Amino acid sequence: MNSPALRIAKPLAALLLQAALLVSCVTTDPFIPVDEFADQENFSQAVAVLEERHKSIYREKDIVLYYLDKGLLTHYAGNYEVSSALLEEGERAIEKNFAVSISQELGTILVSDRAREYDGEDYEDIYLNAFNALNYYRRGNMDEALVEIRRMNNKLRDLSVKYGTIMTGMQKLALENNTTLPPNPGAPLKFNNSALARYLGMLFYRGAGLPDDARIDQRQLQIAMADAPSVYPHPLPSSVMEELAIPPGLARLNVIGFAGRSPVKQEELIRIPLGMNWIKIALPVMSPRYSQVVSIKVIFDSGENFALELLEHIGAVVTATFEQKKNLIYTRSVLRASVKGVTAAVFDTMAENSSENSGLFTLLSLGTQMFAEASERADLRQARYFPDKAYVGGINLTPGTYSFSIIYYGGGGRVLAVRRHENVPLRENSLNLVEEVCLK
Repeated sequence: MNSPALRIAKPLAALLLQAALLVSCVTTDPFIPVDEFADQENFSQAVAVLEERHKSIYREKDIVLYYLDKGLLTHYAGNYEVSSALLEEGERAIEKNFAVSISQELGTILVSDRAREYDGEDYEDIYLNAFNALNYYRRGNMDEALVEIRRMNNKLRDLSVKYGTIMTGMQKLALENNTTLPPNPGAPLKFNNSALARYLGMLFYRGAGLPDDARIDQRQLQIAMADAPSVYPHPLPSSVMEELAIPPGLARLNVIGFAGRSPVKQEELIRIPLGMNWIKIALPVMSPRYSQVVSIKVIFDSGENFALELLEHIGAVVTATFEQKKNLIYTRSVLRASVKGVTAAVFDTMAENSSENSGLFTLLSLGTQMFAEASERADLRQARYFPDKAYVGGINLTPGTYSFSIIYYGGGGRVLAVRRHENVPLRENSLNLVEEVCLK
């Protein structure tokens, strides 16, 4: 007897088994050649290799990552105009893809996260504005630099309500499908202010001759650190309170030193009870990439020197902001795994009730379970080249031209990198800002 159900079931069984094998395939990391040059801090060559290989590195769904990775590497290479263009394209793609994800979220609940258009992590959307602000400062456009800082602050302010609509819709969908979602064991940490954003705002407003706005951001910087002690366990850098009290006749040199690389996603497998069964879900979790940098010092040719102090542990912000989105990922993963589990249970029931085709339905149940196990993979996509920490410092000097070195130290006072700056003009009543990076 060849019923319609069997005509569908036989190819479906083969397809499920084949899919279960395919999703378990492992591929070589395509970023290795780019990372090698980035590790050597040969950023121009890293950009060249990334551009040469970008079609094999990024899928069409990953266009946001192409813009962010290339935009950051181009910034580090000192090509600020191109970096601005790339970061702005990335920001537009994030906005577009997030709008699409909201409209399609409930209709595509069974689609793997990796199959979706990548709409960026919150920290990527936030920090791209910080680096674009620095791009505009380097290009001599203070007004646009301030626009970028305001955009960054607005995104931070809206972060706590960003996923509310989607989460409410998912809860309704679960109820409509007679599914009870277990509570997420990882309660999200609220984060809506950035010391780095406020620090840059304070400097740029000061440089633009807007002291009242600069004072507001100086105060907001203090509030940001006080409101999130788990993100800012370190003290306020001593130089912050000196920034708006520069003695007449002196020039202020400010230095920002970025160090290390921000956390990387890894997969965490969880099994949770749902009714009479257990389901498997795979979640991305942030894992730190520890920096070798222990301290940074600015040393002038005259021998005068000062140390940079930690302002923002970007890695901690990455983790805090990701936890808010992780609640959405958790809920979506539970719903997806629940539906797969129900499908397998249906085939089990059919196998029990069908003496003639029991073996086939058992095979379908097994194939469905194998596919559910193998296909439940975490989405580990992310931008790769944001730094892990931001250190800051400043000093008042007589206006003039100065040469100095910015030295990154590792454990035991080992020198990791020396960044030489020759004949830098320091002007009174002007923003004199130098930025460096060491990704080690």
